[in-house]
Amino acid sequence: MAEAAGSREQPAAGRAPPDAAHRAEEEPEPASLDAPAAAAGRRRERRSGVSAVGTAERFPGGSLGTAAAPDPDACLLEAAKATPRRSSIIKDPSNQKCGRKKTVSFSSMPSEKKISSASDCISFMQAGCELKKVRPNSRIYNRFFTLDPDLQALRWEPSKKDLEKAKLDISAIKEIRLGKNTETFRNNGLADQISEDCALSVIHGENYESLDLVANSADVANIWVSGLRYLVSRSKQPLDLMESSHNTPRFAWLKTVFEAADVDGNGIMLEDTSVELIKKLNPTLKESKIRLKFKEIQKSKEKLTTRVTKEEFCEAFSELCTRPEVYFLLVQISKNKEYLDANDLMLFLEAEQGVTHITEEMCLDIIRRYELSQEGRLKGFLAIDGFTQYLLSPECDIFDPEHKKIVQDMTQPLSHYYINASHNTYLIEDQLRGPADINGYVRALKMSCRSIELDVCDGPDNEPIICNRNNMTSPLAFRNVIEVINKLAFFASEYPLILCLGNHCSVPQQKVVVQHMKRIFGNKLYTEAPLSSEVYLPSPEKLKMKIIVKGKKLPCDQDILEGEVTDEDEEAEISRRLSEDFSREPKLIWLCRELSDLVSLCKSVQYKDFETSMKAQNYWEMCSFSEAEASRIANEYPEDFVNYNKKFLSRVYPSAMRIDSSNLNPQDFWNCGCQIVAMNYQTPGPMMDLHTGWFLQNGGCGYVLRPSVMRDEVSYFSANTKGIVPGVSPQVLHVKIISGQNFPKPKGACAKGDVIDPYVCIEIHGIPADCTEQRTKTVQQNSDNPIFDESFEFQINLPELAMIRFVVLDDDYIGDEFIGQYTIPLECLQPGYRHIPLRSFVGDIMEHVTLFVHIAITNRSGGGKAQKRSLSVRIGKKAREYTMLRNTGLKTIDEIFKLAVHPLREATDMRENMQNAMVSVKELCGLPPIASLKQCILTLSSRLVSSDNAPSVTLCMKDAFPYLEPLGTVPDVQKKVLAAYDLMIQESRVLIEMADITHDKIVQCQKAGMEFHEELHNLGTKEGLKGRKLSKAIESFAWNITVLKGQGDLLKNAKNEALENMKQIQLACLSCGLSKTGSGHADAKSKRCLEAIQEKDAGDENGRL
Repeated sequence: MAEAAGSREQPAAGRAPPDAAHRAEEEPEPASLDAPAAAAGRRRERRSGVSAVGTAERFPGGSLGTAAAPDPDACLLEAAKATPRRSSIIKDPSNQKCGRKKTVSFSSMPSEKKISSASDCISFMQAGCELKKVRPNSRIYNRFFTLDPDLQALRWEPSKKDLEKAKLDISAIKEIRLGKNTETFRNNGLADQISEDCALSVIHGENYESLDLVANSADVANIWVSGLRYLVSRSKQPLDLMESSHNTPRFAWLKTVFEAADVDGNGIMLEDTSVELIKKLNPTLKESKIRLKFKEIQKSKEKLTTRVTKEEFCEAFSELCTRPEVYFLLVQISKNKEYLDANDLMLFLEAEQGVTHITEEMCLDIIRRYELSQEGRLKGFLAIDGFTQYLLSPECDIFDPEHKKIVQDMTQPLSHYYINASHNTYLIEDQLRGPADINGYVRALKMSCRSIELDVCDGPDNEPIICNRNNMTSPLAFRNVIEVINKLAFFASEYPLILCLGNHCSVPQQKVVVQHMKRIFGNKLYTEAPLSSEVYLPSPEKLKMKIIVKGKKLPCDQDILEGEVTDEDEEAEISRRLSEDFSREPKLIWLCRELSDLVSLCKSVQYKDFETSMKAQNYWEMCSFSEAEASRIANEYPEDFVNYNKKFLSRVYPSAMRIDSSNLNPQDFWNCGCQIVAMNYQTPGPMMDLHTGWFLQNGGCGYVLRPSVMRDEVSYFSANTKGIVPGVSPQVLHVKIISGQNFPKPKGACAKGDVIDPYVCIEIHGIPADCTEQRTKTVQQNSDNPIFDESFEFQINLPELAMIRFVVLDDDYIGDEFIGQYTIPLECLQPGYRHIPLRSFVGDIMEHVTLFVHIAITNRSGGGKAQKRSLSVRIGKKAREYTMLRNTGLKTIDEIFKLAVHPLREATDMRENMQNAMVSVKELCGLPPIASLKQCILTLSSRLVSSDNAPSVTLCMKDAFPYLEPLGTVPDVQKKVLAAYDLMIQESRVLIEMADITHDKIVQCQKAGMEFHEELHNLGTKEGLKGRKLSKAIESFAWNITVLKGQGDLLKNAKNEALENMKQIQLACLSCGLSKTGSGHADAKSKRCLEAIQEKDAGDENGRL
């Protein structure tokens, strides 16, 4: 082994510094870590889905805590004159990640040759390339690394050492790690400037020293990691296995494909036939690209024929159809084979994809369905092409299939749900010139819209019509419209449909409206009078298959056949505003009793202020807010708006200044709890992307349950919160953008060929504290399979309200930059390696156009569900943030809350201690922070195996907890890992055993506080509080109750996670053979302990927690 080849992974205390000779060899060189970014120049300002003036696609008052504009509608009118830009949505500048400049990726492959086999990796390594060598002293040196021709050693230069010392023998290598997963990287002062995807470490020697390197690109790092792992795993086998790829399962399959098509049996075929055959195997390939590849191959062999041999066919297919990023992944999870067996696939699905309860038979079934070769299907292995097909299949879609079903509680009051809503449903064009069209209703109802609008006017022959009153040229017969509504009302969802009736009819035609609705809708029409004994609206479950009419209603206590009511004429607003005699005086219209009686649960009333509404408004009454008014209220009274929406329905409609039918940002009003945010379905773009993406969840039924912090009667939440939400555990979203597939040229692009320079923007939408965006580098002139290989992290403070939008754009556009997008709620993301099916600008799925990503969601302090990995953030007790309770100023209540301070600290300490212990184990195992505990056990087990393949530790179950006991002498470097493992088990045990007691204390304080809820005003009066001080006391009380409930839930979830971890660790030990002690008794005992963990887990689910 080479002397001083790298730094120690776990250096002993008091280790001497490098000697002078070593320092002389490692003279620093002026190497920039961000040379490509620096060379690329400044980032071009990217087009946004927001107009710079007045934030036309954002709401006018500013959604991220900015001051309200003096005249929002005037700004909107000005903005409407500009064409909205398509690509993305500008966030609060304070949330932008600095330093993410436009960078350009140039291929690092020699002559654009793709890596499609282990031999390609070996050849690349033998040719050599420059890597940066990282030392523990934070110095970084440029060195040229090569692999010896005999494949026995890794060498680097320049070096003042003897050539025989500036090398590392392959036989001395223990592990090869991708990413910054050694102490050298973690402690290096320049670590933040080093890309995670470009870093790799070679662990060698009995003391697990590390040679830490940084490649110029992620693909180069992957080549070295894959090649070295392949060499290490094959070091004891004959070398001829690596010198050709002709013995792989893939080559054998391709030979059979060729021979089946070679009808003459001559071993050659026409180029046209070969092109057709490859197109049949991979329909996404362009014919011109296949022909060009054949010409390249024939030119390299100095052939002038148009006939193709078997070898040339296999070579062309391999180079054209191998995605390097998928090949690297396959080699990694197959333990350096070029195919997956059932065990490899099972581990991949469990550890990476988060699939639970997977069996070997299920894996064999996947192999049988996706493997292309008959031999692979029979023998049970998945080669690169079958694996690629599997990753592209719906089974690996990013959208969690569970959320394609109804998964939320549908028995809550109607006011507790966001409701999919359409504005001016009858329009398919803009507000001024657009004619009424029946297809507007068809489209909305097929998209699960649950609130649609009907503007009804007097028509000829005593038949009411629906029309755009700014364009009367193509009215729709009211009768025909409601017949279509009746037919499609429950086509996409069985939950209630709300008809927002804009009544502009005379009394006689109002009666015709009633006759048609009763006759056509029949018993679907909900007309039951609301019960005064209730305090909340009925649930969607109770209102299934019902049509609810929203509109004005005559007073119930007056026995009149018709009367005057105020007219909420949204459509006439623009005409009045543009006229010189504009007046804000409300207009009165006549309403007949028959139409009034159709309105039951959604009586329209005018909003005055929250104090009046909370005292006088009935639960079945609802207010409609213009965009400008809702924006003002959201900025000035965010907490009151949320509290109001716990009980009452709110409808927000776009400003009348949006004459082009542009859309408001629905997220801004969802953050305030507004249930019905009406959208112009006819106008695609970023805002409609958010709306459509949001309502994909919960089975696409058009109803989405709001977060509990926005539903609970006593809870605190502000829509403008800039940080952590009380009682909610922040999560961290880890996104790696790996590659893209088959990107089309932007549809609106002009004066340009088919070449594009794509990059990806990742946008986070949610509460203001969560809104941000980041972008990848630009990949030059590659639309077929651009490789990005960039990782990002986003802290999400309120996960239940967060969405992620992936936008692919062309950086060298003329006329149009938009390539595709996909928007998905955070709650619907599946972890692991996923393909994202990109949608066009109008929202259609584009065939074969995908984005390949890796997703992990964790909590901020290091843990997550077992299937969603964990985050490497250790928070010591001194720096630990405890959620603080507020002083209400009410002595009796404050004494109760003081009793909760200690249990809350205990709960936080138990959770954080367990997560910190987990992080330590992962770091010492050399795994990335998002690795699962199962991956830790698998890594650890490979280290703890002696030369005769006997494990040096065994699983020992003590009180149903999985400890590891040494069977003999364990090296010092592994003792440290085992000590960290024991600490993790111990902290998990403390949490599991103490959680119930601490949880009970927290719940008791919460219940004791809630007993005073009804008496808050009286207590405040006794304490001399009034006005703003009393309101502040009530707000602090709600904050404390929210914190207690939330922290109790977090502790409950942490205990369940710890139980799941213990179960997963034991299963991993069983599968790795660490429980085999030579007797069946030990295995039986382990199984009994596993059953005990499962029973304990089930018991806790059904018990107090």
